[in-house]
Amino acid sequence: MTGTTKTITIRRDVTAKSKADAAVERARLARRGTLVVNLLSSPGSGKTTLLEATARRFASQHSMAVLVGDLETDRDARRLRPLVPTAQLTTGGACHLELPLVRRGLEALGDPQVDFLFIENVGNLVCPASHDLGEHLRVVLVSTTEGDDKPGKYPKMFRTSHAMIVTKLDLLPHVPFSVAAVTEDASRIQPDLDVMQVDALDGTGIEEWCEYLNEERAKRLAKYE
Repeated sequence: MTGTTKTITIRRDVTAKSKADAAVERARLARRGTLVVNLLSSPGSGKTTLLEATARRFASQHSMAVLVGDLETDRDARRLRPLVPTAQLTTGGACHLELPLVRRGLEALGDPQVDFLFIENVGNLVCPASHDLGEHLRVVLVSTTEGDDKPGKYPKMFRTSHAMIVTKLDLLPHVPFSVAAVTEDASRIQPDLDVMQVDALDGTGIEEWCEYLNEERAKRLAKYE
């Protein structure tokens, strides 16, 4: 007797609930005046260094907190704690953060009412692109040391981001990296992508970055009033 196979197609977005939960969290934090910024990049692109420079620049102007995602260790969180309230999100091997873990991090901080909440995602240009953490702003970093071909190789990350920051400008004379090429590549994928360049160690571009954050906070949170 020959068995038969029947295929049943279910047209339903399996991520619908997680998207709805993220939308609820996004609205809740917006109504409290908090802009949530999801920072993404390959490992070692400079997210923590950028956050250190941002915290120093905002010290007398804005309140902020940071949730730091890593597979293991709290080394980045320890760097940031002297500057801002920080909670460690350890995934234990998972290649990205998800909203339940972000919520636990907020609870660990006492659910603070701050102007900016930064989520330093796990270093990865693939998995984090598919997960909404309730952020209002998604920013991808590309360092001069990792090559200018990343947008074309990892298009979803750049397609779903609002801004791209080219980091480690001080190394530009010593590496085969073209700011024009990476900008053109990224803009082809996401024409509305805002592009900035920073050297967080000497402060180049930090003022522009912080002004951008202020403008985005005013613009994006106004939608929830």
